[in-house]
Amino acid sequence: MTWSEAEYLDYLGSERRGYAWVMRHYGGLTPAQAEEAALERYPYEPADAPFRGLVFHDEAWHWAMLAIHGDFYWQGHPERESGPPEYQALK
Repeated sequence: MTWSEAEYLDYLGSERRGYAWVMRHYGGLTPAQAEEAALERYPYEPADAPFRGLVFHDEAWHWAMLAIHGDFYWQGHPERESGPPEYQALK
C-alpha cells in the first residue's frame, strides 16, 4: 500500500490506541504497560523500510488477542473473534 507520511502516522496511531485499549481491558495491563506494549507491537517504520506497514494486514484486536490468548484464540474464545462495540468505536 502506498500512503503519505501523514496517512501512515494516523493509521499507526489508531492501531496503537486499539492495541493498548485491548491490552488494558482484556490483558490486565496498566495504562503505562499497555502503551509500552503498543509501541513495541507497532514501532515506527521509516518510509523506505521494506514491507512498511505489513503489520496492518490484521487489525490491533487480532494482534492483541494473539498476545493474550495465543494462536487460534478464536477457537478457545469464540466470543473474542472480533472486538466489542467499545473497541470498534476507537476506529
